[in-house]
Amino acid sequence: MTDEPETTEDHGARTPRRYSRRRVLGTAGGAAAVAAVAFAGGVALVQGAGATPTLQPGQRRRFVGKVVLITGATSGIGRAAAIRFAAEGGKVAFCGRRRNLGRAVQEEIRAAGHEATYIHADVRDEHSVRAFVDAAVRRYGGLDVCFNNAGITIQKPLHEYTAAQWDDVLGTDLRGNFLALKYEIPHLIDRGAGVVVVTSSSNALTTTGGKAAYTAAKCGILGLVDCAAFDYARHNIRVNALVPGTTDTDLVRRAAGTEGLPDPVWETMARIYGKSNVPAMRRMASPDEIALGALALACDDFPYMTASRMVLDGGVSAYS
Repeated sequence: MTDEPETTEDHGARTPRRYSRRRVLGTAGGAAAVAAVAFAGGVALVQGAGATPTLQPGQRRRFVGKVVLITGATSGIGRAAAIRFAAEGGKVAFCGRRRNLGRAVQEEIRAAGHEATYIHADVRDEHSVRAFVDAAVRRYGGLDVCFNNAGITIQKPLHEYTAAQWDDVLGTDLRGNFLALKYEIPHLIDRGAGVVVVTSSSNALTTTGGKAAYTAAKCGILGLVDCAAFDYARHNIRVNALVPGTTDTDLVRRAAGTEGLPDPVWETMARIYGKSNVPAMRRMASPDEIALGALALACDDFPYMTASRMVLDGGVSAYS
């Protein structure tokens, strides 16, 4: 579920003004205004924006014989990764809270002739996480690769968070990753080797107001990954962080408060945002582009890579 809400800046001003995308897109007035632009003249605003490439299924079979576990894979980056891990031969066990979407992803993968099993789980709940990991291991006979991707966001000024909202974000994004690692690692040790990829965010590198809970959690993930990498290197387990920028997913659309708008309106809004706020690539990432990063970190091509970060943010953090 983790897809990265990011910074919005007015790059045309002499002194950049910083404001959160929630402020621009997450209010009824902002959404309505941009919707009007999308219908009336949005084409002009997105001329020159970068085109999202169409990515073909990988021809390599890097995960044949490997069991791959993914959290937060009912949509977005996790869904794209589940499809690609399975297409490259992995036996994929994945979780998420939305049963209807999980079953749909499972059937899509199986219809393509690959292997995947959806298991309902909530990473905020310790018993649920342990049951998910154990069920995946029982089904496929072990564990080799973990892509810990589940996450949420709530965006508002820090003092406006309720304690429950703060706990929900930190409980999902940071504690959920601790729980996943806690119950995955023993199975990787039993295997004699393994790889863990954990989704952080470019908000851990450069951020703005309104994202205190999300940014705190994503910064915490970088520390968690580094320490885990040192803890388990002697067991031939590599642990690395995937650091995406803003990705065109349902999570970002929800954070923008635009779920109720027609798809063509959202698509135009997303292109406007990307052109204005991703100075190098001039567009948001697609879930597939970020998923490819997860596969690269998880494969055997980089046996000396651990306690590292793969940043896929279109150059935003370098520009900032």
